[in-house]
Amino acid sequence: MEAGNQTPVTEFVLEGLSNTRELPSLFFLLFLLLYLFTLLGNTLTLLTVLCDPRLHTLPMYCFLGHLSFLDACLSSVAMPKILAGLAGPGGRTISFGGCAVQLYAFHFLASTKCFLYTVMAYDRFLAICHPLRYTVVMSGRACMGLAAGTWLTGSLCATIHTTLTFRLPYCGPNRVEYFVCDIPSVLKLACADTAANKAVILANIGVVAAGCFLLICISYAYIASAVLKIHTAQGRLRAQFSTCSAHLSLVLLFYAPLLFVYVRSYSSHVSDGAVSVFYTMFTPLLNPFIYTLRNKEMKKALRRLAYGSALSQNGTKS
Repeated sequence: MEAGNQTPVTEFVLEGLSNTRELPSLFFLLFLLLYLFTLLGNTLTLLTVLCDPRLHTLPMYCFLGHLSFLDACLSSVAMPKILAGLAGPGGRTISFGGCAVQLYAFHFLASTKCFLYTVMAYDRFLAICHPLRYTVVMSGRACMGLAAGTWLTGSLCATIHTTLTFRLPYCGPNRVEYFVCDIPSVLKLACADTAANKAVILANIGVVAAGCFLLICISYAYIASAVLKIHTAQGRLRAQFSTCSAHLSLVLLFYAPLLFVYVRSYSSHVSDGAVSVFYTMFTPLLNPFIYTLRNKEMKKALRRLAYGSALSQNGTKS
């Protein structure tokens, strides 16, 4: 479709989730509860990491703090607009600039999360396969540098995706068949040939996602090899390995639905919306619970935080 003399699009309308239209009030309440529990769980995890001095010296919990912040932000990119759309038709409208910002934020946070999972796998690899060198290699400066690198690289990826998507003219339909401004749904509305854009963006996402996933698999291959060589009950090594199951669970929860959506050649399927809801809403909700329930250090830190708060309240009352 050529742009010609048609009027440029100044706003988009998010179609939302088709299955929620019959009972908007019920789904509004459900999604609101999901959002509040997501914020509560991730905020509690972040506060626990920040407030407990014993966790400050462990790089894994530094990364966990970043992950909790990412999950809270990622949920906040989509959830408020979904709730506004369920509250009334006017809530589904988003400006052209707002759509660009939402797309950037969505891919910035998702890409950063992808890189962070890879860094966390590298951290587990060092802790289990090279325990004597771990504190030297994964120093406080190295930990901060790796965390900052994930944010910077995620920002670069999102900038590329947003620039390639919104450099095209938009002058025709403005109804986005999705609950958030994402690349596949927005590109369908462009008044130009999008084949090159789709190829470049899909290749970029594919290389990043596949590269990160490959590095995670290599790290865990070495970890599995090291664990299989253990012939005695080494408490410290077993404790380190216990954190791997939580991390692997998070990786699978993140990658499985993501690949389901983006590897389908940008075709439109009703099931894509449900899958996307899973990794934008349910995965951020489940992450803090998975890490807390499977991690003894986090359980102890939560008890210390709760015990300290109780003591503080008792001291105030007396």
